[in-house]
Amino acid sequence: MLVGIDIGGTKTAVVLSASVPDILWREEFATLPAQGPKHALDKIVALVRTAMQQATEPVRAIGISCGGPLDRNAGIIQSPPNLPTWNNVEIVRMLREEFRLPCALENDANAGAIAEHRYGSGSGCRHMVFLTMGTGLGAGLILNGEIFHGASNMAGEIGHVRLTADGPMGYNKTGSVEGWASGGGMAIHAADTIRKAQAAGETTSLTEVLENLTARHIGEALLAGDAVAKRIVETTGRKLGNACAILVDILNPERIVVGGLALRLGDALLQPARQRMHEEALEASSGICEIVPASLGERIGDVAALCIAEQALLG
Repeated sequence: MLVGIDIGGTKTAVVLSASVPDILWREEFATLPAQGPKHALDKIVALVRTAMQQATEPVRAIGISCGGPLDRNAGIIQSPPNLPTWNNVEIVRMLREEFRLPCALENDANAGAIAEHRYGSGSGCRHMVFLTMGTGLGAGLILNGEIFHGASNMAGEIGHVRLTADGPMGYNKTGSVEGWASGGGMAIHAADTIRKAQAAGETTSLTEVLENLTARHIGEALLAGDAVAKRIVETTGRKLGNACAILVDILNPERIVVGGLALRLGDALLQPARQRMHEEALEASSGICEIVPASLGERIGDVAALCIAEQALLG
């Protein structure tokens, strides 16, 4: 039996499994980062205790998936953007002392890469990249069948790479991959596109939500056949393809697995990305690389945390 903890800025989930990726028990709660970490940490401890009571056999290990920055070796969460009050939270030490079990912490993009490699769209690949593509854009790298952390545990930060001199802001950098190819970046780029459409006399349902625009609004408009929304998604897809071409030329992966927006937007996003990747990357590399949506879907955070529990068990 394993316990996984998926910590996000909006919600945190605690899950129990006897055989990953199957989940026997799950409960989530609002993280409420503005209140500081104590509220969430107390709730995590209580739910881990409940999970152990639900278990039919002894729990063997605990895994934690959380957005970075973090120190995975020391088990410390270091004020991620979505958890700004979590300053150097020693969550692994706390849980080890409380439950006397092996415990490990991992960046959510790396944990997601492990999950998709073992149980999802990356199954069977030796070299794979996983892109989170949510509000921001993170990446986890599977190279030679293993997660690759880099010299300072910072490998995979493709979101920080600048694609254009100007453009939407992401990762504190204009024109970055995260600025162009994330949910937050899409909304920034979309606002400019909508204003230009209005000036040209083009109608779009997105005008009604312009002041509070999100990627979800764009996806809904796309499904309703909105031409401006289609154009926005195609632009995002092509910028994603530029980023994928960089990854393909440097890492030569067999598969790039995309989560988040790819699950909601499908080929409207991924087909322009595939086309652009093939236009930009070396043919010998792009010819053997697929861009596919993540298959674990909304379960990925839960399964990712359980994969880190498996890692903790192995030491």
